[in-house]
Amino acid sequence: MKNNKCKILVLSDLKDTAENTINNGVSLAKMIDAEIALFHVKKHTDIVERDNQFSAIRSLNEEHNNTKNTINRIVDSISKDYNLKVSGSYAFGKVKEEIRNCIKVSNPDIIVLGQRDSSPLQLIGDSITRFVLKEFKGVVMISGNENALVPNEQMTLGVFNGSNKIFSTKFSKDLITHTKAPLKSFKIVNSQQETNSASVENEEKMEEFVFEQNANAMNTLSSYLLKNNINLLCVDRAEDKTKNTTETSLNKVISQVNVSLLVSEA
Repeated sequence: MKNNKCKILVLSDLKDTAENTINNGVSLAKMIDAEIALFHVKKHTDIVERDNQFSAIRSLNEEHNNTKNTINRIVDSISKDYNLKVSGSYAFGKVKEEIRNCIKVSNPDIIVLGQRDSSPLQLIGDSITRFVLKEFKGVVMISGNENALVPNEQMTLGVFNGSNKIFSTKFSKDLITHTKAPLKSFKIVNSQQETNSASVENEEKMEEFVFEQNANAMNTLSSYLLKNNINLLCVDRAEDKTKNTTETSLNKVISQVNVSLLVSEA
């Protein structure tokens, strides 16, 4: 029988923000009844720091054992605590190349990324976020600092600028089922221009917040998201190309908003 479950791939650096990233992935998997896989990759140069060949081999072997044990503990804990089908794997090598290979082999429906303000030397930094968004055409969840999802608990869902692509995915009904009512809509508009943005289905049932477009709009938006305890903000990947903007709303949201984002398919 064909397995029609969604597949979630969690990319984690196994560092300070790993628990937050993994919890977001687990929470999403529980909501939409998905399978989840954890993947970690590290550069060889971050492991082997000595010129001595024997020391280098010993360091590499130790890192293999430590990484394998860490991933096994995480996978066993998730499986036991949340009754989820979960797998874990890792690779040492060129980070982007290994991520590309993992995406190709696992063919996920959703990728969950770790915190985007990580050091560029860590796995999940802005460059990796941009790489995944370019490489992977499916839904991407970018974990934020604040208001993380909690497994087996309902979330507060927001949509940005009339984002509606998420609501046409195969898991959208499950997502809404686990969302507290009402949905919340956040828009940044230029009151001097007439806007004809696409509306989200059932928008009349939403609580709407509208902000004037200016230099502080994103900071204001971020504050309101935190005040309203938004756990997940839906954002469309592509901005309307008829708008003469040099920086898309997606780039601005990724860099300035601290709650988790659910970015639509390309």
